[in-house]
Amino acid sequence: MAKIGIMGGTFNPVHFGHLKMAKSALEQHSLDKVLFIPSGISYMKQDVLDAKHRFYMVQLAIKDEPLFEISDIEVNRAGNSYTCDTLSSLHTLYPDDSFYLIMGADSIFQIECWKNPEQIFSLATILVTVRDDYGLYDVQSKIEALEDKFNGRIHVFTMDPVDISSTVIRNKAKRNEPIDGMVPDVVKHYIHDYHLYKE
Repeated sequence: MAKIGIMGGTFNPVHFGHLKMAKSALEQHSLDKVLFIPSGISYMKQDVLDAKHRFYMVQLAIKDEPLFEISDIEVNRAGNSYTCDTLSSLHTLYPDDSFYLIMGADSIFQIECWKNPEQIFSLATILVTVRDDYGLYDVQSKIEALEDKFNGRIHVFTMDPVDISSTVIRNKAKRNEPIDGMVPDVVKHYIHDYHLYKE
């Protein structure tokens, strides 16, 4: 039985913060691998780059990481991408494996607004890292409340702060400013070659 980490998101674009989060979760919770799942149609975000480009960028970013894999399960699904549907499909595909949903603290405070949160908690253990504007005390309090409400399993992992965001990268690319050190070189070249994030 494999322990599979799930790293979902728009990845618009994927950057070193995403990769560091996945690696931190993998190492600290002894995961067998991390599956990156770029969203197809995001119901939470507007003006998201075409899924094909976001998928290829993630594929390039993780190609030298033997314990990182990518799935097109959401990219190929019609309609909006919902975490509960993805986890349900993964359980059908890999019935003997257990799943660990990797997320930042911001998502823990939003997860009750996601589609069928009770199903998410029944299908996966949540691995959350403290970042952004949330302190450890606030996160621990939220974890306890969610575990009580949904009978869920939520564990914390740590990672060094990474001051990188996809929004900043998109804005820099739009203005032809360098994005070195924010994304892997292969992703930087892909953005440049396809003139992504231009007006």
